[in-house]
Amino acid sequence: MLEQYDLHNILIIDIETVPQYSSHDQLPENLQKLWELKTQYQRKDEPADTYYERAGIWAEFGKIVCISAAIFTAGKSTGLRVKSFASHDEKELLTKFCNLLFSQPANLILCAHNGKEFDFPYICRRLLINGMPFPPQLQIAGKKPWEIIHLDTMELWKFGDHKHYTSLSLLAAIFDIPTPKDDIDGSDVGRVYWQDNQLERICAYCQKDVIATAQLLRRYRGEELITDDCITIVGSNG
Repeated sequence: MLEQYDLHNILIIDIETVPQYSSHDQLPENLQKLWELKTQYQRKDEPADTYYERAGIWAEFGKIVCISAAIFTAGKSTGLRVKSFASHDEKELLTKFCNLLFSQPANLILCAHNGKEFDFPYICRRLLINGMPFPPQLQIAGKKPWEIIHLDTMELWKFGDHKHYTSLSLLAAIFDIPTPKDDIDGSDVGRVYWQDNQLERICAYCQKDVIATAQLLRRYRGEELITDDCITIVGSNG
């Protein structure tokens, strides 16, 4: 499937997010109250302060610390070029990522795993919060669903079934794609950022996810995996 798409017009992305503050007690008082209200159904009986370690998944209470992007390259065999934008300054990394999008055709297709539920809306919300302009590839307000040129490898796997979430790790395993989860996983990112101060480690993890997503897209098309020697990782831009 997906034979109708030109691989070289697809940009695969993945984002890593963390809570905006190192701990719940660092939150301004008004946001502490709003955090408690926002998460009351998810927390159940767990206190709002201990639940705050999950704040990175909400764009209102989190921030982006890394965006990895991959583009397919042409040659004797298809390759992959990966670049990451990582910074403690969210506006700085968003500016550099958006500059990349502004330099590309407006019809460039964005692809991510669970991107329609997480990555794409999260980026848009953080752009709005930071007072930044939207690149054309992210301008989806007012468009009909079929006018939005985004691909979501998780949505594609559902084939119209809306009942379940399928992780990238599981799909990588069943398609024999080298696992991206050999160091940390999403639940560790906030701790690795705020306690261990290891942004480069988060960046490496993000790159593995975006490579796995690109490989999954190849599998969906019935194509061979891209070999390691055809994958180029450009230095992170943070």
